[in-house]
Amino acid sequence: MSERWKVLNNGKFSKRKKEAKPPVETPYLPPKLKRGAKSLSDKTIEIFEGMTVVELAKHCGESIATVQHIIVNVGEKIDSEFDPLSIDIAELVAMEIGVNVCRLHSGDGAHVVARSPVVTVMGHVDHGKTSLLDALRQTSLAAKEAGGITQHLGAFVVGMQSGASITFLDTPGHAAFSAMRARGAAVTDIVVLVVAADDGVMPQTLEAMSHARAANVPIVVAINKCDKPDANPERVKVQLAAEGLPLEEMGGDVQVVEVSAINKVGLDKLEDALLLQAELMDLSARIDGPAQAYVVEARLDKGRGPLATAIVKAGTLVCGQHVVVGAKWGRIRSIRDMATKAIAQARPAMPVEIEGLKGLPMAGDDIVVVESEERARMLSEGRKKKFEKDRLTKLEEERTKTSESEEEEVETKPKQVEVPMIVKADVQGTVQAVTDAVKNLNSSQVLVKVVHAGVGPISQSDIDMAQACGACIVGFNVRDPPSSIALAATQAKVKIKLHRVIYHLLEDIGNFIVEKAPGTLETQIAGEAQVLNIFELKGRSKAKGDDVKIAGCRVIDGRFTKSSTLRLLRSGEVVFEGSCASLKREKQDVEAVGKGNDCGLVIKDCFDFQVGDVIQCLVQVNRKPKFVSSESGTVRIEC
Repeated sequence: MSERWKVLNNGKFSKRKKEAKPPVETPYLPPKLKRGAKSLSDKTIEIFEGMTVVELAKHCGESIATVQHIIVNVGEKIDSEFDPLSIDIAELVAMEIGVNVCRLHSGDGAHVVARSPVVTVMGHVDHGKTSLLDALRQTSLAAKEAGGITQHLGAFVVGMQSGASITFLDTPGHAAFSAMRARGAAVTDIVVLVVAADDGVMPQTLEAMSHARAANVPIVVAINKCDKPDANPERVKVQLAAEGLPLEEMGGDVQVVEVSAINKVGLDKLEDALLLQAELMDLSARIDGPAQAYVVEARLDKGRGPLATAIVKAGTLVCGQHVVVGAKWGRIRSIRDMATKAIAQARPAMPVEIEGLKGLPMAGDDIVVVESEERARMLSEGRKKKFEKDRLTKLEEERTKTSESEEEEVETKPKQVEVPMIVKADVQGTVQAVTDAVKNLNSSQVLVKVVHAGVGPISQSDIDMAQACGACIVGFNVRDPPSSIALAATQAKVKIKLHRVIYHLLEDIGNFIVEKAPGTLETQIAGEAQVLNIFELKGRSKAKGDDVKIAGCRVIDGRFTKSSTLRLLRSGEVVFEGSCASLKREKQDVEAVGKGNDCGLVIKDCFDFQVGDVIQCLVQVNRKPKFVSSESGTVRIEC
């Protein structure tokens, strides 16, 4: 009898009850999507709190069943396709499908208050941006910067004489820090465009204008250094107007203020212009609900771990909250203002330093507050998978393009040498800036490959990695390595280049790349000689070969060598080209003949000499590329 049945006392049969067995964990199998992730990697959808399954499926372009399947597998319970989802779950589903997301936060019913403006100071290098901020807040930060130029993105609050406060972002002006300026424009309300009255509009001035326009941010122009004898503010105004900036004096809406940071002249007018612009914009933000913040810089502290400098855009950031920053997560251990004073919470427009993250985020990442550690871990892992998938897809596309171009240019493409490098810097934004600047030095002869980029001092693991791949270590604004690390680098024959000024760093790396470049072989004319007479040797034995014609010449320019190639010219046209078979001076075999001397030479297999012909001495020269640095700070390798 089957074990599924048992006999009761009255002789009847009843079905045996199934015993409860522990559930078996089956591995998660992602659903088959309508389209591959490759076609969706550039698509961005808007998500919000309370979004239904139907709305999410419509935005992602997938079926409702597919979205429900993913929701169940991420651990969320749903009863119908009209159930509202949390914004975190919506992002997880979208990342699993392969689309990018933009979080929308509703302000309905929120407590909205006026907030201070966030002002980013931008302009060309050495036009006095940091000096202007020093004058506003009565400090001397510019004197402390290496090389006298700003190389970090700084954030601080300045209390004005009127009692109002303004949050300032100071951006670097050097060409290498373009990404930092873009981040400054992305988070700001107003851009102060600083232009030197004696220098005028320069390349980074134009770039700052384009960043502000791309972010749709109003501009206030501050013409600095008006105290100098050669200052010409009117010329600057004409240049700005010519670049399409509508100035107030010419019927536009862009305010222009003439200032002098050194003499502290015009600062009150600049303050009035900023507060007037902020008043026109009617700036406000909600202070309740989860915070939205933006990372402007990140660094690694030896005692406190990963630190992120952020500006709160909306809501209130509170100690103890779980946050996700890019692909990193953590629980906020402490919040400090820009004076390093510990505070319990951060309100909108406040620049703060956050401690407690599990890893170092990227500058430019958004800070998202989540309800629990489990949700933070889940969101962080999902983002890591999405970033890695996008990275691999991009690499595959680049590899395909490279292979196609190689097939097309297999004969014309010169030899390219790969130069591996390891980049270490003090903060995350500087790492990105140096990495981008180094990659811009790529040329047809040299391919710079950054095998690793990180924040912090040079360590033993960096030496080991450099030795394994033959890389050079570039350290920017990091402390000198201890003697043990320096000794290990010397023994491993690893070059370490340490700098604190971006000019010197790029120049040193550029010269290093030029040394590694294979160069291109070029034919150059080493000397010229004119045929004065022709001598012919006849009746030689068979052992010595056929008859020989010798050209009696005088070297009129340069130098002739026996190992070089000779070219015979007649009336400016090439008659023959061949190797030098014999070179004599006063019946003696010589290796070289200089300018002004007479000689006799024989060109192999050439018998057609005439008096008055010109013979050129050709040599092969290996021409190395050049490192070129412009006044604007941009650098390149010229082949």
